[in-house]
Amino acid sequence: MAVAVIGLGGIAQKAYLPVLGTRGDLRLRLMTRSRERLDAVGADYHVPEERRFTELNALLGADAVPGRLDAAFVHVATVAHVEVVKTLLDAGIPTYVDKPLAENLAGARALVAHSERTGTPLMVGFNRRHAPAYVAAARAPRETVILQKNESDAPGTVRGVVFDDFIHVVDTLRFLVPGDVEDVTVSGRVEDGLLEHVALTMTGPGFTAFGAMNRRAGRKQERLQAIGDGHDLEILDLAEGSGGWTPVGRVKGVEQICEHFLAAVRGETGFPDLQDALATHELCERVVERLGE
Repeated sequence: MAVAVIGLGGIAQKAYLPVLGTRGDLRLRLMTRSRERLDAVGADYHVPEERRFTELNALLGADAVPGRLDAAFVHVATVAHVEVVKTLLDAGIPTYVDKPLAENLAGARALVAHSERTGTPLMVGFNRRHAPAYVAAARAPRETVILQKNESDAPGTVRGVVFDDFIHVVDTLRFLVPGDVEDVTVSGRVEDGLLEHVALTMTGPGFTAFGAMNRRAGRKQERLQAIGDGHDLEILDLAEGSGGWTPVGRVKGVEQICEHFLAAVRGETGFPDLQDALATHELCERVVERLGE
């Protein structure tokens, strides 16, 4: 399969290229505006110069590269998601985009509508739904779900934190709750325009789910508890126990979500429901509105 990786920043280099760049069934094409970074990453993953690009139009119109592009992974800055993804969808390229779809709900809705209008598949990178420990948690009793995802010292704008990071908490809670959510409450603290902590509670028939993020916790840590029916399952940093020698990409579900997307492109399974992904963005917008921008 001919697969493009568009945007070669930290997420692409730390999470996705170690997975995609080591697969023998993929012919990677790389694109970033930085020629220096492009050549460095291309050399690391043995991608020939004719499959390295600094412009999206050049990548899509690469006559010198044999074979049509089969799929694309988008890891550009969030502000550029709408423009880049729309261009790929218009070209008929099945597209995987790192969360969020866009920096606001309007942009997310526009991309979902564009995918439906063009008939080109679009998938959002909610990797925690594929992390083995969280998949196991989704099968465990979970009358109470508690998820904390903290940063050492990284307050930021309300919209930036919620859509780029707290969205993981929102989506994971939606994935883990055992029934329909009937009530949602939001709280948090914003000082001088910067979000210091945020909390979300979702309740439904027989369950309560609580998610929190503190941006000044003194250490970076993620902790999940699923409690019910006499059981208390606790998962630290997405791994049950120490994680051993399991590759980080597999622990975090990156390896699995990439395979799901590629298998869907090959027609071997279905793409996830885009409306469900959109529902996560809708809830994030509610959080932003409650806290104020």
